[in-house]
Amino acid sequence: MQVKSLLFAGGALLAGASTAAASGFQVNLGGQKNIGMGGVGVALSLDNAAMFYNPGALAMVRGNGVQVGANAAIARNSFRAESGTGDQRQLDNTLVTPVNFYAAFGPKEGKWKIGIGAYTPFGSELHYNKQWEGRYSLTDINLRSVFGQLTGSYAITDKLSIGAGLVVLAYGDVDLQKDIPIESQAGAPTPHITLHGKAEQKLGYNAGIYFKPSEKLSVGVSYRSQIDAEIKNGDVRLRDVIASTGGKFTATNFSATLPLPATASIGFAVMPNEKLIVSLDANYVFWNKYRTLDFAFSGNNGYGGTGSNAVPGLVGGSTTSSAKRYYQDALCFRLGGQYMATKELAVRVGGFYDFSAVKDGYVSPETPDADRIGLSAGFTYTFAERFGVDASFLYEDFMKRSQTQADLLDNGTTDRVAGTYKTRIFVPGIGLFVKF
Repeated sequence: MQVKSLLFAGGALLAGASTAAASGFQVNLGGQKNIGMGGVGVALSLDNAAMFYNPGALAMVRGNGVQVGANAAIARNSFRAESGTGDQRQLDNTLVTPVNFYAAFGPKEGKWKIGIGAYTPFGSELHYNKQWEGRYSLTDINLRSVFGQLTGSYAITDKLSIGAGLVVLAYGDVDLQKDIPIESQAGAPTPHITLHGKAEQKLGYNAGIYFKPSEKLSVGVSYRSQIDAEIKNGDVRLRDVIASTGGKFTATNFSATLPLPATASIGFAVMPNEKLIVSLDANYVFWNKYRTLDFAFSGNNGYGGTGSNAVPGLVGGSTTSSAKRYYQDALCFRLGGQYMATKELAVRVGGFYDFSAVKDGYVSPETPDADRIGLSAGFTYTFAERFGVDASFLYEDFMKRSQTQADLLDNGTTDRVAGTYKTRIFVPGIGLFVKF
């Protein structure tokens, strides 16, 4: 069994192949109001989701409250092999449901607020067709994560506030599967391998500054730190491996570390009148920290030989593996607006352009990333000034992304598959809130 050719898929540990609203495997579905405005939020104090976008703005949110939201990310991926003679492969239907929860409390006329939050910034589920061209790289991926955040925010003046949050990767697990490129007995099922593991809890932070020099302008900056997701003693599971070859595979556990990158953001918002808000954000994600994905095994992973003599699962073996990533830092520009149609009804529209973190020749099935355009809309309806419902809808269109076998050979990334990817994502969402 050549586990190595599956390991590139481990780049999605706690990450999403069909992630929404951010490059690579980052997700930006922190709050329903913000989603409806294209994901802006660094220079806004709309609600308690401010602790996700800019903790410094939380102290400027009026009143105390609790809110909960959920999204349904529906990805539609397709792939056509480089030869162009095969059928276009469509991904099986998938549905991922990231959720968020926020609660904030403080003196009604005071200068500070304490908040707690939980959200799912990484997660995906993909199932490729059984006989697709990349089945020896990836067939299935299922990942889940939950982050928690404890936030404190203080208004130094009525125009300037600061805040910081302690962030914890509270829970995460991954299940990656692929077929094994070794011969099996005639009529026997194709050999298959699964890597399954849970991430250790890790700490990070989120900090920001919010400044509103006038009633018509606000500015914000924020920074979210990198967290390294570590999986130790994950399970290596084999299925349908014939005895003559299966004896070469002694690895039963694996360990790996994946950097979840830091993000720096700046935002501006203008309020031409009491009813209208227009905001612009720029997010810079430090993807260049993701150079290689390294695995350590408890035994022989079945990879024998080197270079052109490498033979999977037949001779020798190794207890380590390394896959190239060489991600590049990525920028995203977001623009959104909110209009108070009535005292109870607010409507929103927005959009963004997100540059890919994945270089040419490094695209992989678990993250078929590309430059993308996003369009969104949403609304809020408030009942009795205390209760309300938020709704949003986001559409993302990825540019077609192609790579050739020559590209893979030049970059030493033949653990991937040559061809053209196309992705679209639909993300409806809904939330409820109460103020007190």
